[in-house]
Amino acid sequence: MKELIISTRRQKTELKTLLVCFIIANLVNLVAIIVYDASLLELITSIGYVAVFTLVIYVAWTAIRGACYGIRQLLQKK
Repeated sequence: MKELIISTRRQKTELKTLLVCFIIANLVNLVAIIVYDASLLELITSIGYVAVFTLVIYVAWTAIRGACYGIRQLLQKK
């Protein structure tokens, strides 16, 4: 079976992307807390939801990047 080697540069890029997604999810959570006038303790207690939302954002962003890469590859072949 062929080994898959992911470069250190790619790993750092993906970790930075995941961190940005986590920050966005936390900001969305903070805005929701402010809008609904909830306790700031919700920032800690809803960390599970934030983690799931982070993964949803990351998967969506990865799908968009993949689609752009695929379209670029199709256009370069012509």
